[in-house]
Amino acid sequence: MKLPKYFSRIFFSIVAMMCSFVSFAQPVEMADTMRSNGKIYVVVSVCLLILIGLFLYVMNIDRKVKKLEKNNP
Repeated sequence: MKLPKYFSRIFFSIVAMMCSFVSFAQPVEMADTMRSNGKIYVVVSVCLLILIGLFLYVMNIDRKVKKLEKNNP
């Protein structure tokens, strides 16, 4: 019996979700300390800025690649 192609994607997605649930079950003392000091917001904002920068960089590269593909048949 041959399994469909998308079965492996669904299986690995479920495994990844289960792993994330396990990690949420453990208390993190460092996060509690940073939250009480108000520093967690700085960490979250820096992470968001890095992600936004990465997305903008990828969008810029994609635009340049599309332009090159259009010019070169």
